[in-house]
Amino acid sequence: MTYKLVIVESPAKARTIAKYLGRGYKVEASQGHVRDLPKSQLGIDIENNFEPKYITIRGRGEILTKIRKDAKGASKIFLATDPDREGEAISWHLATLLGIDPAEACRIEFHEVTGKAMKAAVKSPRAVNLNLVDAQQARRVLDRLVGYKISPLLWSKIRKGLSAGRVQSVATAMICQREEEIEEFVPEEYWYIEAEFSAGSSKFHARYAGTPDEKRELKSETEASSVLSELVNAQFTVNGVKKGERRKNPAPPFTTSNLQQEASRKLNFTASKTMQIAQQLYEGVDVEGVGTLGLVTYIRTDSTRISDDALLPLREMIAERYGSEYLPETPNVYKSRQNAQDAHEAIRPTDVSLRPENLKSSLSNDQYKLYKLIYDRFVASQMTPAVYDTLSAELISGDVDFHHSSQKLRFAGFTAVYEEGIDDAGEAADTHMPKIRDGEKARLLSYDSEQHFTQPPARYTEASLVKALEEKGIGRPSTYAPTISTILQRGYVSREKKRLYPTELGNVVNEIMSKSFPDIVDIQFTADMENRLDDVEAGKTDWKQVVTDFYGPFEKELEAAEAGIEKVKVEDEVSDVPCEKCGAMMVYKMGRFGRFLACPRFPECRHTQALLKYIDAPCPECGGRLLERVSRKGRKFYGCEHYPECQFVSWDLPAVEKCPKCGGHMVIKRGHKGELMRVCADVACGTRIPIENAGRDEDNE
Repeated sequence: MTYKLVIVESPAKARTIAKYLGRGYKVEASQGHVRDLPKSQLGIDIENNFEPKYITIRGRGEILTKIRKDAKGASKIFLATDPDREGEAISWHLATLLGIDPAEACRIEFHEVTGKAMKAAVKSPRAVNLNLVDAQQARRVLDRLVGYKISPLLWSKIRKGLSAGRVQSVATAMICQREEEIEEFVPEEYWYIEAEFSAGSSKFHARYAGTPDEKRELKSETEASSVLSELVNAQFTVNGVKKGERRKNPAPPFTTSNLQQEASRKLNFTASKTMQIAQQLYEGVDVEGVGTLGLVTYIRTDSTRISDDALLPLREMIAERYGSEYLPETPNVYKSRQNAQDAHEAIRPTDVSLRPENLKSSLSNDQYKLYKLIYDRFVASQMTPAVYDTLSAELISGDVDFHHSSQKLRFAGFTAVYEEGIDDAGEAADTHMPKIRDGEKARLLSYDSEQHFTQPPARYTEASLVKALEEKGIGRPSTYAPTISTILQRGYVSREKKRLYPTELGNVVNEIMSKSFPDIVDIQFTADMENRLDDVEAGKTDWKQVVTDFYGPFEKELEAAEAGIEKVKVEDEVSDVPCEKCGAMMVYKMGRFGRFLACPRFPECRHTQALLKYIDAPCPECGGRLLERVSRKGRKFYGCEHYPECQFVSWDLPAVEKCPKCGGHMVIKRGHKGELMRVCADVACGTRIPIENAGRDEDNE
């Protein structure tokens, strides 16, 4: 029997699509890129107009053999990789390897993994978009030139294992610059005077604002004391009472960067964790009683647009579930940011009838939390504004003016479903609205002054860094998460309580990059390069011309840097742990699996050891403390601090609680749906206890 072959990227997506297309189709997964530039060499012929040299990626040989075999028996081949530059490039590479003319109608595109979308896609194949392919090639070649030309220089001048990159270098520079701003910040003193008043039957608070004619800020204790002395026996009158209303509009549905920011604020997810879970929801999840379903639309987008097909059922659901007063007369429309590509819809549920609470038993804890976040934001985006009653008034005594403001929620609107998080919360608005009127006397009940100082700019979190990168036009939706992961893994940046700090190594590398390669770390230059890549995608510019224009000045900078940069020694941070072999105080080093301790007398002494990380549970055999360790293959395990006297070891995290049934020790495992469980280590006992609300913070994994 003949069949049509559909080639996608991931096995999970392949399983979901095979279910939708049914008989007559065979679906295979390429498992991402099948060809790329070689790792062992530059792979770009600079003398031949920057022609890239592609080779089959190691480990993809067997996959390609199977795809070629299936292709021979297929009546038609559809290339169904992701609908972006990277996906288009994968389709082009596959077409090249399978002998398919890219100009043929072989490429299908869909933005959600649903039956409707798949059946529509196979009915309207198109040619491979070579402009998209060229934009991806330009980015890949530029990144390779920067990485493979500058990295060896950093190895020779600082240490091995370092790297540079167009976007990662700018991100590192932004974090270093923010730290400089914090160090150079000079705080300024200011004072608040808060007072409690009564008028009529109401008590309320107000803050000193200045004189009735002019606002005034108190800059010192002397100024504050001067105002306080005027409050003795002061008689206040209510003046300028204004009542009104404030409308708060809902936030748009998620773009990629918004999703990463909000998942960081509300769920404490890192950017990489957010994208990993979102990819699972996009590719398809096994829903109990239904089968595999793609739950959200394509997750790499900078658009806030919603299709008409999604709007109609959403509006019907809002009216039915919440009432007509929660449904605006016409759909809410949101503007995407100025340089958005707007190639795909916003991230939304594929079917608004798939409510999170009905899917909870089929999703892991993290999947459920992220799906609920996407679902609620989508629903709220098409609801009416929240309405607040507002009140403001002045309380005047001579030249002293206090200001009161308050608001009270009158109609919940979209906030009945969802409210957007914020990075740094300000002061909460007063929700107590007093009953006061112009001209009535107000009695001063109490007052107090409080000293404050202006604060330096906040260090970046992952959420605020993603926001800043997007606002400045650095990178694109698919690059934010890997960029942050890279600068953390390289040791240029550390993350402490969600805040990003530059390390000494990061500062040294940034200083070299700033002096020797100013364009690479220049925000505007990098943003302009993104715009040029967009021009390639639009067919306005030849990709090799973009690379040529970049490489001329870059090559001169590289030659000057090789001759002018002196070798830099980055001093290792000394620990308080003595070397077991020679007694020297060990130093912190960065390795493949993170920080570890090493003897500073290397190579005379080669002793190293993992950083000791204790867990809460005691050793079940001797009662000692348990340590988290890493095996030679990088796998985490747990062992007793008294090894080798105590031989206890466990691949699973031991729990603090003992088994209520047999009294033995328990370990923490994940069930088949991803939920966390405490499981008795004695298989014969078999006790399993679900852990409620046990989502893991990726920082601690």
